[in-house]
Amino acid sequence: MLIKCPWCGDRSLAEFSYQGDATIIRPSDPLSLSDNQWNEYLNLRNNPKGWHDEIWQHLNGCRKHFKARRNVVTHEIADTKPMDGSLQGGRS
Repeated sequence: MLIKCPWCGDRSLAEFSYQGDATIIRPSDPLSLSDNQWNEYLNLRNNPKGWHDEIWQHLNGCRKHFKARRNVVTHEIADTKPMDGSLQGGRS
């Protein structure tokens, strides 16, 4: 499987590390959360089928983090962008 790093181009999956869901929004005031709310933020995640926005790191290359839109069923990657870019391709 090849992943396109926005800076280095196409590279082997072995060079990358999955870093998590790119759609999770950190609480603006984490200290105001109850233990249960904090647990939900840290541990409860959706498990979507189909297209999903993810964070990856080019660990054995430029070491930069970027966003990727990947189909979690077929593993097809429709787009990759720097962290401040918006993703295109696939369906949400």
